[in-house]
Amino acid sequence: MDEESAYKRAGVDLGAGQEATTLMRAAIQATYGPQVLSDVGAFGGLYVISELMEMQAPVLVASTDGVGTKTMVAARAGRWDTIGQDIVNHCLNDILVQGARPLFMLDYVASAKLAPRQIAAVVEGVARACKKAGIALLGGETAEMPGVYQHGELDLVGTIIGAVEREKIIDGSRIEAGDAILGLPSSGLHTNGYTLARQALDKLDWTQQLPELDGITIGDALLTPHRSYLKQVFTWLDVGLDIRGLAHITGGGLVDNPVRILPKEVDCVLKPSAWAVPPIFKLIQQHGDVSDAELAHVFNLGLGMLVFLPPSQIEEAQRLIPEAIQVGEVQKGTRRVRFK
Repeated sequence: MDEESAYKRAGVDLGAGQEATTLMRAAIQATYGPQVLSDVGAFGGLYVISELMEMQAPVLVASTDGVGTKTMVAARAGRWDTIGQDIVNHCLNDILVQGARPLFMLDYVASAKLAPRQIAAVVEGVARACKKAGIALLGGETAEMPGVYQHGELDLVGTIIGAVEREKIIDGSRIEAGDAILGLPSSGLHTNGYTLARQALDKLDWTQQLPELDGITIGDALLTPHRSYLKQVFTWLDVGLDIRGLAHITGGGLVDNPVRILPKEVDCVLKPSAWAVPPIFKLIQQHGDVSDAELAHVFNLGLGMLVFLPPSQIEEAQRLIPEAIQVGEVQKGTRRVRFK
């Protein structure tokens, strides 16, 4: 029996990997612009950076993250078309908060046994979000690792590279007492808190349309893709608004993330009555017996990005991006988040 057959008996099907690559090739190539010199399957992705040479002091910004146990929601629902978008937009927002424009993305998909159409659906989602953001899906890895991953499960990780002028880096250091805080609405859980959400909602019917979820199912609510805020943030930056800080509300929710950019002498004071909390969070709280404090520490509660800027610029910011809501202000303090 040949070597490949022995490998397949051991649990790795090289043919399945090749089939998955063939299925996803067109979607990946659709993200390529003139900067991409390599093709799908190259050992390394080649990207021309001559455009960065026009910058005065270009700084590369990189981030790696995963979609966590949202993959288990996708498995339960049998839907793989959204989590690829999640990983792109999550990573994109993570470098966006420092003022970086994204350049290209890399992805990693792994499972115990490759299902070519499933993997292709995931990567096509990655490619779709990359194309929308105007960036290349420059490379990636599809791995079959029996014994490492459970049967039927899948892991998805992404790495993004962007660039920003050194003098335009946004790091929160200029945030001061009196600054306003705007919130950009989330589309739901985004990519965080799914372990708690799955436990809380496990015994409910995920396929039934629920009035308390405005007529959609739990499965659809949980799989709603993570939003990208690229357009909104650069609409503000490109007209010269003084964005002093940006906080992407991911793991750690509204409690931990704003602190990551606050100077030590101020607090982020949020007013919960200023925005509507999406019903999926209330359903999780109800069925999971979750306190208000823990809910805010785990989830975004409807705010995917917080924006810190001078109060004199609120009107202009909301004129340009009407969905932005004033949700709080910066006050003197000790580098913490308070709700009032």
